[in-house]
Amino acid sequence: MKSKSFITVFLLFFTIPFFAQVYTDKIVGEKNQQLKDSLKEVVYPYALPIWGQKVAQKGYNLPYSAGLSVNYFWSDSEITIKNLEVGFNNGPLYNLDEIVRFNKSSVEAGAITIRPDIWLLPFLNVYGIFGKSKPTTKINAGIWIPDANNDWSEIASFSTKANFDATTVGIGLTPTIGIGGGWLALDMNMSWSDVSALNKPAFSYVFGPRLGKTFKLRKPERNIAAWVGGFRIHINGDTQGNIALSDVLNLDNAQQKVDNGLTKVSENQTKVDTWWNGLTPAQQNNPANIAKHNTADRALQSAGNFLTTLDGALSTAGSSTIQYSLQKAPKDMWNFIVGTQFQYNKHMMFRLETGFLGTRTQVLCGIQYRFGL
Repeated sequence: MKSKSFITVFLLFFTIPFFAQVYTDKIVGEKNQQLKDSLKEVVYPYALPIWGQKVAQKGYNLPYSAGLSVNYFWSDSEITIKNLEVGFNNGPLYNLDEIVRFNKSSVEAGAITIRPDIWLLPFLNVYGIFGKSKPTTKINAGIWIPDANNDWSEIASFSTKANFDATTVGIGLTPTIGIGGGWLALDMNMSWSDVSALNKPAFSYVFGPRLGKTFKLRKPERNIAAWVGGFRIHINGDTQGNIALSDVLNLDNAQQKVDNGLTKVSENQTKVDTWWNGLTPAQQNNPANIAKHNTADRALQSAGNFLTTLDGALSTAGSSTIQYSLQKAPKDMWNFIVGTQFQYNKHMMFRLETGFLGTRTQVLCGIQYRFGL
């Protein structure tokens, strides 16, 4: 059952990582003693962060308290899908978990985001998330049914790719601590992505621990930072939606695919019934045979009901709709990240980060401007 954009039924998530790009560094070492002493004498001129004056006098080099960054983020993440239910024209939903098998399926997303932030405390950055993205969903799956020997075979398959537009808003915070010229950041954020094909925005939660060190360059205020860390994503897996059938199926060959599928279901049902009726009463009472018979009956009935309902919906394809419900999740919640940032001065920073290992790959690049508040 090859479809034009059947993937809409399985529309998944995308998420965008954010965390503070500058940190409160403690000035250490004999060669920096003069800078450390000068910080003790300077009056901190800004209202934020709270306790900024006291922290600066203890030898910490504070970044400007407010910032605005623009980032481009790309990711490709494999996904898993379960508890799939599909219905047509607001009729009953059919659970297809037993008969639908997914091969490699993934979500690819490219996004432009704006992130305003403030240092509320010397060790706590708070930020907002505003983004526009174009997620692409790619699905490879098939419908499978058993025969009398409990051998399963594929009666229909589909491989599809669809593009969507999404808007994301969210909030986050990053507790940090300076460690001997380096820093530890524990970023966490929540975001909601509004996609037209979904009944409600998709929620995601990201946790990203990072351990880094800043290397000073010859010119004042200029440095390069490098870090390693992890990236963990959790999403609200419950997804429901309602879409037009004409946006989902390739109507040129859908009817033929349905007819062939119904024929194969009928043939296998006959084989199962013949096998079962040929058993002796003792064999029919065998728990193994009962389980095999019930599994085959249940799967064939599920496939038959689904294809029959789809057959009816195709007769009015121009006005028919599909309703769906599913649970989705990233195949791997964690992956490894490395990143670097070049600080031209305390106002301007340029950042690059990449994530890999596991089944998710991601790249982020951005520019940030900071100012006192």
